[in-house]
Amino acid sequence: MTNEDEETGQGLAIGRQPERGRPAFVKLLWIGIWLAYMAAPVSDLFDGDHGTVGTVLGSAGLAAFISAYLILVFRHTVLPLRGAGVLVALGVLMALGIVLALTLGPPWLVLCVYVSVACGAVLPARGARIVIPLVTVVLLAVGLPMRGDGGALVAALLIPSLLGGFAMTGVRQMVRTTKALREARATVAHLAANEERLRLARDLHDLLGHSLSLITLKSELAGRMLPDSPEGAAQQVADIERVSRQALVDVREAVSGFRRPTLEAEVAGARTALAAAGVNGDLSRVPTSHPDLPPDEEGALAWALREAVTNVVRHSGARSCAVTLEERGDELRLTVADDGQGPGGAYGNGLTGLSERLQLADGRLETGPGERGGFVLRAYVPLSRRTAPEAPAASDVEVGP
Repeated sequence: MTNEDEETGQGLAIGRQPERGRPAFVKLLWIGIWLAYMAAPVSDLFDGDHGTVGTVLGSAGLAAFISAYLILVFRHTVLPLRGAGVLVALGVLMALGIVLALTLGPPWLVLCVYVSVACGAVLPARGARIVIPLVTVVLLAVGLPMRGDGGALVAALLIPSLLGGFAMTGVRQMVRTTKALREARATVAHLAANEERLRLARDLHDLLGHSLSLITLKSELAGRMLPDSPEGAAQQVADIERVSRQALVDVREAVSGFRRPTLEAEVAGARTALAAAGVNGDLSRVPTSHPDLPPDEEGALAWALREAVTNVVRHSGARSCAVTLEERGDELRLTVADDGQGPGGAYGNGLTGLSERLQLADGRLETGPGERGGFVLRAYVPLSRRTAPEAPAASDVEVGP
């Protein structure tokens, strides 16, 4: 069923509780269509010689049986009864069928088929496999001793009783499976929405935290330079405009999901941010490319460099900062060390998001105090080693005559 059908109330939403309106009517029609086999008892009421009292009581009994059957099957397919309620309802249904068949004759044996179908609709699969044959045995026990067409009707109803019950067991399982799939689809959509919110929150935090910190520093620097060096202040204002425009572009890319920073751009941005903050930055040992570094892992390291430098500028109070990038076995390690106030200072919420980014790239994050004080951040990502083609063995080289 399409979304349009759901909105307009058309079609049967299997596995979803129809509370009101057209869906409830359609489902009731889907269940009630099988009541066509009630033609035999109805015909017997009008054509049989049961007298006025018998006809009235038989009509009341048939109405009660049909009502109990419809309520039980209609409700239980989406909102199961609990505990002994199922057994009590089925017991009442079975008792009505037996009493009506014994008092009004063989045409009423068809009610046992509906009891079998109800058992398949409401009982668990294991219980239904036991109860449905028992109902069929009751049908045999009640119908065979009857005079007239009792034996023939039992033979005709034996297979429908078994097949109807087990077929409804399959329908019930399909309904439950469909309902579970709907719930699973809703859960997946909810998780995907949460993941997208988390990604957007990480991107905006990392982007705006770095850019706004740099804008703040350059604004303060421009204010100090304005009285004595208007040209230098103008240059700082031009840098502020450039950073602001780049931040706007980055935010648009982050919202669109296409933001993937590079080491080269982040190294240049780190130099600018550290210089504007008056921090002596050493980034001479940071190569801007690596042949075995995949794009996703490079993006994770670039985010790590941005977050680490932003924390140095905003929180550490450091006078110097050293950044290195080196191989450690099958991993590439980025190290950012400063001589600031150490891990006791406030470093914001960015480290949590950074750790999540690195985990998505199969990397990890380590933080702690440096050997000579300050704070050290180490980010690891795996390298994708490219195996060189093997040289042919000497025995495989063809030698000319």
